[in-house]
Amino acid sequence: MSSKPINIAIIGLGFGAEFIPIYQKHPLANMYAICQRNKEKADEIGTAFGIEKIYTDYYELLKDPNVDAVHINTPIQNHAEQSIKALKAGKHVACTVPMATSVEDCRQIVELTEKTGLTYMMMETVIYSREFLFVKEMYEKGELGKIQFLRASHQQEMAGWPGYWEGLPPMHYATHCVGPVLALPKGQAEYVSCLGSGRIDEELIPKYGSPFAIETCHIKLRNSDLAAEVTRSLFNTARQYRESFDVYGSKKSFEWTLIEHEDSVIHTGETPSKVTIPDFAHLLPSEIAGFTTAGVYDGDDNQHLSFIQGSGHGGSHPHLVNEFLNALTEERAPYPDARESANITCVGILAHESAMEGGKIKHLPEFTLKG
Repeated sequence: MSSKPINIAIIGLGFGAEFIPIYQKHPLANMYAICQRNKEKADEIGTAFGIEKIYTDYYELLKDPNVDAVHINTPIQNHAEQSIKALKAGKHVACTVPMATSVEDCRQIVELTEKTGLTYMMMETVIYSREFLFVKEMYEKGELGKIQFLRASHQQEMAGWPGYWEGLPPMHYATHCVGPVLALPKGQAEYVSCLGSGRIDEELIPKYGSPFAIETCHIKLRNSDLAAEVTRSLFNTARQYRESFDVYGSKKSFEWTLIEHEDSVIHTGETPSKVTIPDFAHLLPSEIAGFTTAGVYDGDDNQHLSFIQGSGHGGSHPHLVNEFLNALTEERAPYPDARESANITCVGILAHESAMEGGKIKHLPEFTLKG
């Protein structure tokens, strides 16, 4: 176990700036450097947080021998390339979702971690949200009984977001709903079948060649009698923002609230009851516990849209940081590690392929499986 603080570099400072003070206050980290292409913005954030090492060129940052790990928060089309470059440069990687947008890029990341011994963790927010931690605690205490089925959805209107989102296949950004249905039973997807439904605006289709307004995927869990269903939409579907998962057990079932900020529901037999989800800051070091309920931009007009629409991502940010740093310090695999991240991500990639082929079954590749 290492006792040396881990030198962290954050790449991408829109959503990424949310993590700066968490690393600064975490006892295992040294918030060493930031990287942003816009020098004016990088300098502004560096001054605000007292960070001296400021880069505008990611590849120059990777040459810095003092950087132990990078936390990547850039647009999704950059995730795989930047993760691969970091691993080749000898840096540990934490990366926002998804891991990649192709199966081959996921394969390269997994192979690099296994070749180098370096750590990769996909920073999937939902599986460290207070809602997930609440259900996980119920499950581990035996209150749910045997899990019989899992369902999750992520419905979000992306109009007004940066242009690279326009026409994105819904399942290419599915980790927020795939993650929890695999993470709760600590399962792996074996194969998927997905159907597309509806049609987005014609001008949105050409960029990715994806016509569907909604994609719905069934997942068969490996070495299990469990199946799960996930639903994803990005454009032209009237629905309040919702990241959700439902769990149906033999003793109790949990259903995420249908309307944001209302209470979720627990079913015991045929008796439903509303439940207020508690915070789980007590699982964290005291120095960062306050970040489950407050973000960098709280109280002003500059909140990042992902944070606003995601209701602060369920207080997950300090839990993600804590898991990554503890894994590095304890020299163990984080959850999710590279193979688990690839399994979660490839579900979405292969689900879209399945939808384009009318629901054809797609098996997850061997490199995404463990044991």
